[in-house]
Amino acid sequence: MQYEITAPAVLNHTVDLPSSKSVSNRALIIHALSGGGMLPQNLSDCDDTDVMIKALRDMPEVIDIKAAGTAMRFLTAYLAVTPGRHTITGTERMRHRPIRLLVDALRYLGAEVEYAGEEGYPPLRITGRPLDGGRIEIPGNVSSQYISALLMIGPVLRDGLRLHLTGDIISRPYIDMTLWIMGEFGAEAEWTDISTITVAPKPYAARGYNIENDWSAASYWYEMVALGGRDSEVTLTGLMDGSKQGDSSVRYIFSLLGVKTTFGTTEEGVPTTVRLSRNGHCVPRLEYDFINSPDLAQTFVVCCAALGVPFRFTGLQTLRIKETDRIEALKREMGKLGYVLRDVEGRELVWSGERCEPLPDAAVDTYDDHRMALAFAPLAMKWGRVRINNPHVVTKSYPHFWNDLKSSGFAIDIHE
Repeated sequence: MQYEITAPAVLNHTVDLPSSKSVSNRALIIHALSGGGMLPQNLSDCDDTDVMIKALRDMPEVIDIKAAGTAMRFLTAYLAVTPGRHTITGTERMRHRPIRLLVDALRYLGAEVEYAGEEGYPPLRITGRPLDGGRIEIPGNVSSQYISALLMIGPVLRDGLRLHLTGDIISRPYIDMTLWIMGEFGAEAEWTDISTITVAPKPYAARGYNIENDWSAASYWYEMVALGGRDSEVTLTGLMDGSKQGDSSVRYIFSLLGVKTTFGTTEEGVPTTVRLSRNGHCVPRLEYDFINSPDLAQTFVVCCAALGVPFRFTGLQTLRIKETDRIEALKREMGKLGYVLRDVEGRELVWSGERCEPLPDAAVDTYDDHRMALAFAPLAMKWGRVRINNPHVVTKSYPHFWNDLKSSGFAIDIHE
């Protein structure tokens, strides 16, 4: 299926954003480890959170998390400390996404985890039981989801957890968000030096919890405002000033591309409206290290190229093991649209301004990756229209994205 998206003449709309997938999935694991009770409120309705809810509710012998990488990592650690025997599996792509580092760490802590297929990859057979915990050392330059998965089981380990991260530490804001949510449920978990996190063996306390809306989803509306005319304006709901979400950095980066952010209130911990408007001031070139917010990279690659802003983006090494190899996908799809991108050792993407002949009537392929569809759709604001193949991949994180576009004035023609 293909969507042909046509932009409105003027973008002026209020958008009810989805709730945060990252916060929802962490809160669900911690809620389950705390003994249950009332589920967190305002949970994300995306695919990734849906599989997490069903797995924790039903606990079937075989847990299929489909394409949900977060669920694979978080549930693997959760099942290791929860009595019972389970096999956890997913899509063909998921069965080729590495998980050895997490399995090795859990085994070091005494967990019983076996590979049910290829060594180092899902599916996994897990026999859960209480674990002692203790000190463990892992590289800091791996996906923060491995680190968060280990941290969240720390309070239920008999001796707690002392996690030492070696080398460079990437995606630190996501680790900090995990620690913050753990603290909201009564855990004692903190950085005890620049590379070590200590989690006390103090059980979680069950409590009510409300999920903030998603700053990652907000990034695509920022992109639309950046690519739109001077009168473009969008109001987003349910976000907080001082948010713990790593992708809240989007507001600062887009200020360099001419988008102004105005909060309805700056009261700490209070969700509010956020108004996005154009201020007209755009940098001539952008260099940025996405080591702490790699999920924003696609948005800025597409947006900067469309604005004619050359860029050099670093800290992208984890993009190769996401839903697809995002480095290669971006190079290929941007090339179809007339932009020649270069990668450096799979860690950087560079655009010098070089152009090539675009393919006529090119349609963007999405590679079963929600962020490819979400990042490329805003191009309609610059070009009038854009074609997206396999558009339903957005259900992984932002199920009502296309409806939100239509409500804000976009026309969407469906081609089977």
